[in-house]
Amino acid sequence: MAWIGLCAAVSSTVVSIFARRAEITGIALFLFAGSLIGASSPVKQSRFGKMGAEAESPPSMLEKMHARASRSIDRVFGADAPMAKALLIADQHEIPIEMRDRYARAGMVHMLSISGLHVAIIAGAMLLLLEAMHIPRGIASVIGVALTAFYVAIIGAPPPAVRSAGMLAMVAASKLTQRPTSPWAALAVGALAPLIQPCTVLDLGYQLSVVGIAGLIASGKLARRIIPKEKPSSRKKIHKELLTSIVATIVTAPLIAWYFGRISLIAPVANLVAGPVISLLQPTLFVALAVAPLGPAAKLFADAAHPMLAAFDGIATIASSIPGASVDVVPSLTTVVAGAFAVVSFVVACVSRYFVRPAVCCIAALSAVMWSPAIRLPYRGAFEMHVLDVGQGDAILVRTDRGRWILFDAGRIWKSGDAGRSRIIPYVMSRGGTLEAFVLSHAHADHIGGAGSVIRALHPQLFWDAAFPQGSGVYASALRTADSAGTVWKRVHPSDTMRVDGVLVRFLAPDSAWTASLGDPNEASTIAVVEFGETRFLLMGDAERDEEAWLVNHAFDQLHADVLKVGHHGSSTSSTDAFLAAVHPSLAVISVGVDNMYGHPSADVLAALGRAGARTVRTDRSGTVVVRSDGHRITYEAGGETWAISRR
Repeated sequence: MAWIGLCAAVSSTVVSIFARRAEITGIALFLFAGSLIGASSPVKQSRFGKMGAEAESPPSMLEKMHARASRSIDRVFGADAPMAKALLIADQHEIPIEMRDRYARAGMVHMLSISGLHVAIIAGAMLLLLEAMHIPRGIASVIGVALTAFYVAIIGAPPPAVRSAGMLAMVAASKLTQRPTSPWAALAVGALAPLIQPCTVLDLGYQLSVVGIAGLIASGKLARRIIPKEKPSSRKKIHKELLTSIVATIVTAPLIAWYFGRISLIAPVANLVAGPVISLLQPTLFVALAVAPLGPAAKLFADAAHPMLAAFDGIATIASSIPGASVDVVPSLTTVVAGAFAVVSFVVACVSRYFVRPAVCCIAALSAVMWSPAIRLPYRGAFEMHVLDVGQGDAILVRTDRGRWILFDAGRIWKSGDAGRSRIIPYVMSRGGTLEAFVLSHAHADHIGGAGSVIRALHPQLFWDAAFPQGSGVYASALRTADSAGTVWKRVHPSDTMRVDGVLVRFLAPDSAWTASLGDPNEASTIAVVEFGETRFLLMGDAERDEEAWLVNHAFDQLHADVLKVGHHGSSTSSTDAFLAAVHPSLAVISVGVDNMYGHPSADVLAALGRAGARTVRTDRSGTVVVRSDGHRITYEAGGETWAISRR
């Protein structure tokens, strides 16, 4: 399908060149294609083999090329491979959550994913090389477009790269035919090309790419109006680059706030400093990948890229550590919609000769942003369980049939932030609804790390806790925060229940008599069964085999569940055959970090889940997993696909 997008971009180029109102036509087509996203994605029925594995269609040619490129990067770049994959083939799975948070605070998160910027840098380097070889400019443009299309293909044709390739093809055709084309027409054609797959419009990289280019066009027109022509060329260039960075920061602010829960104030300066580094780094990475079959030559370019990668990350580290570098925000859907309207008005004001009316609209939209948190959108839907991708940790959000939330664990904490601030709060606020309760499985930092931030921002009414004694500063801080926020603390006992709307939470463990002799908080994990209609979801915290044995002996008839949140991130110390036989799950979800130092999940556990007949899905491979139930049927969404499971 991505190849069709590239062909559509080239075909649309011809139309746009001869269309008198190409920009209007292109934008209309773009909006029409975007409206297709209203259609729901197809639900696929899982098919299980002997080990519970799903029968999947064979990978496409693009997927094979992408996988081959990934293996080449691992071989050539070594320890730098995670960053190289993000910058070359749009694969951020190995980027730790704390690094993404650091780049968001620095306002450089858009540089972590392959985008029009990266493709444009590589295309520009190719054209310079071709012209240095004394190849005529017209032929060089055609060769450059072809090579860029080949690069986009071998990295798997991510939507932002397809957009950039489409714009490049249009600009090249415009120059060859000597027919000037509006930059808005080029943007419309480039934005339309990836929408052969309508769900592309939900991709953050695609959104940032399109909005960023709109900001670039707007800043260029604004610069011609407000920067005096008589300025010296060097000063004028600096002022223009700074203005471009400021406009880009403004137009992408609603997206960054929506996805990351913060707005970077240092972004214009950080991007201005990082620009020259990425301009040198990107072609070097590309050459290293291109000559990967020539081992020594590839290693030479990879070694040359290493100090630039270090400098690039150093800029993000320094920028994010400056006091006041970013502002934490708690966006709601209405906030972001109002903010998006303000951005559109701002762009129109930048490009319009008569800017007063759009400026007034922008100010009015910003006023709406101030009041939007008071607006609560109604929710009527199915039960949902969201197993968030928080790296090596747990954070599970349960959404009731009336849109209220229950949080089980709050992810990790690190030096400059935590999963509550960077992941959980934006996730809840962007979807609306209140947090009714927080349930802590145990006090290890990868489960309670974000609790303080969540309690301060979302004010849950209840804090359920196993109360296992442990000298943890993070745990003590979370308890103090709950007390000051007026959140009621409750100790978990077996048979305790909590009902929120149509959802019943039934606690099975721990038992105080059992935990009195324990020394490991994992074995004192809070165990909960979440019931909605006829469907059951068992959440195991970090429980290990001894607590599993206790459950089999004391709560056997309550263990059966359709969906199992696997204990202890899939460690070999958990998920025994006897326990899995009692639970008999159809779906097992493992919350685990990419390439974690513990080797989770264990191959033995994966095999045991297969023997139990469970379909297994992991956050390190699929990202956040969303399981939905109408009380009878269950579907789950992982890795961009939606699947139905057969209840037992």
